[in-house]
Amino acid sequence: MPEDIRLDPLTDADFGTVAALADTIWRSHYGTMISMAQIDYMLDGRYTAANLRRYLDADDRWLWLLRVDGEAVGYCSCSLGEQADEMKLEQLYLLPTLHGRGLGGRMLRHVEALCRTQHRDVLWLTVNKGNTGAIAVYRKAGFTVRREAVFDIGQGYVMDDYVMEKRLAC
Repeated sequence: MPEDIRLDPLTDADFGTVAALADTIWRSHYGTMISMAQIDYMLDGRYTAANLRRYLDADDRWLWLLRVDGEAVGYCSCSLGEQADEMKLEQLYLLPTLHGRGLGGRMLRHVEALCRTQHRDVLWLTVNKGNTGAIAVYRKAGFTVRREAVFDIGQGYVMDDYVMEKRLAC
């Protein structure tokens, strides 16, 4: 039987769902890359109602929940880049039990389509240098490493990342 797969724009009723998904996904995925203390710090800062509210009715940033048969299983977000021709893929997360089913690719294509409608021909992202699985997926999708970067995120924590980009045909 075919599945009902949808990407729904974030609503204020979804804040708890996004935070719960992030908690589950981040703890299982990043536990070998960064400390649990850093995961706690990042989750506490990113998934507050105030931060999520910035996506509601905004014209420069978007967040969608991926639902399979009505159940929220992932999310993705993007924002207009600082450069006029760029858009940033901010987040693309999926429950680990659903990896390998094309759902992450579906979210990525959704963001790429928005990038094109916004007349942006570069989609970029940051990814932890130790996140070899995600790096491989992004490379397969056409992303290349633009540069390496270390971002100070406060409380003594840093993100040691690759900045990757994909040039899109608009």
